[in-house]
Amino acid sequence: MRVKICGITNLEDALVACEAGADALGFNFANEAKKKNRYIDPEAAQRIAEVLPPFVTTVAICVNDSTTRIMEYLQFVDIVQLHGEETPEQCAALGGRVIKAFRAGGDFQPESMLAYSASAYLLDAHVAGARGGTGTQGDWDVARAAVALKRPIILAGGLTPENVAEAVAYVRPYGVDTAGGVESAPGIKDHERTRDFIKNAKTPLS
Repeated sequence: MRVKICGITNLEDALVACEAGADALGFNFANEAKKKNRYIDPEAAQRIAEVLPPFVTTVAICVNDSTTRIMEYLQFVDIVQLHGEETPEQCAALGGRVIKAFRAGGDFQPESMLAYSASAYLLDAHVAGARGGTGTQGDWDVARAAVALKRPIILAGGLTPENVAEAVAYVRPYGVDTAGGVESAPGIKDHERTRDFIKNAKTPLS
């Protein structure tokens, strides 16, 4: 099970997550992330990325950025996670280094994801007026249906150390993603909860 710890804002939190076994770290470049203190300046994220251990994937979280700006991010991160109204054409132009995020709720049809050229698809909770990071639990049934399409699905939305093992057992996603579920304060990670989340995500339920 792959685990991404998102909303990284400082080197200490990044290194703790890596030491605990995180497969990926997310850096939020969307202006709306400032409301929850999860925004990080791209230059600061680059400095963190440069000192991370090998085999940890770095991810830039973007909302409706231009292709030119996204390509600038891809100079120092491994992949971009697109949370806005980006088009299939824009995703295709990025050469596959894309995770396309969807708010899976209401009349969302998992098959609609396949119009986007992406290496993986992230399913987050559907909350009106929000693009992610709400702490609301996603629809695990919809995510399970998406997994049946045989494409890499990353489950997000309200995942915590307390429920991630159950989510993994039920949905069987490619990976899981959390930000607020392991915070001690907005934008600051609780290191024990980070360790517990990663351990629980990677430990199959008996």
